[in-house]
Amino acid sequence: QVQLVESGGGLVQPGGSLRLSCAASGFIFSSYVMSWYRQAPGKERELVAGISSTTGSTNYAESVKGRFTISRDNAKNRVYLQMDSLKPEDTATYYCNARNGPLRLWGQGTQVTVSS
Repeated sequence: QVQLVESGGGLVQPGGSLRLSCAASGFIFSSYVMSWYRQAPGKERELVAGISSTTGSTNYAESVKGRFTISRDNAKNRVYLQMDSLKPEDTATYYCNARNGPLRLWGQGTQVTVSS
């Protein structure tokens, strides 16, 4: 069964940290570019961070550069998003995405709420 399952979301105070995890199954994980997207209420889904399938090169949205770190473990079929120095504007549902050419897979999302 092809699926992506996110975990690690929750409620955190401003300035705090969370680590999101995405477990992949049913496809050749190491062949896919992996990304994290987020969508806040009333806003479009936006790319947060991505990591290539082979070289491990990464890219980040300007709004999270220096605060978020994406990584992957091809042996465990997992991708992670370490989020530090969280701000209220980071509040959103975070989605894991796998891409290989025209193929795109999405997880169900995990909620992150940054509030005091």
